[in-house]
Amino acid sequence: MKKLFKIVAVAVLAVSTFSFAPAVADNAVSQGNFEGRSDHITTGGVEIVKDGHGGYKVILADNFSLDGAPDPKLAFGKNGIDKSTLFTPLLNKTGHQEYKLPASIDPTKYNEIYVWCEKFDVPLGVANLN
Repeated sequence: MKKLFKIVAVAVLAVSTFSFAPAVADNAVSQGNFEGRSDHITTGGVEIVKDGHGGYKVILADNFSLDGAPDPKLAFGKNGIDKSTLFTPLLNKTGHQEYKLPASIDPTKYNEIYVWCEKFDVPLGVANLN
């Protein structure tokens, strides 16, 4: 009976530890809200977070929306776009999305993130990061 009690106690402890252990949350580095540019409507939140593996990712919020344009990509800037930071095409024009940043981009060096139309070389939206 003592052996069965020990097995049950260990199982209960394991399940309760697993069920109630807090998730490891990503650390926010900066955030902002998009505003449209070049006669485009771009809205919604964006957050830059540490990914837990020594890198960063960009998270577009559920309320993210781009009215449409060819070849939209994400990039960073500091009081203007730095085209060397163009790093990914948008997967969708609306909704929650996550993008891993290349190790070559340090988002803490920038105060803006852009939705950029590479085809026409114009901004579609920009968010000031703070």
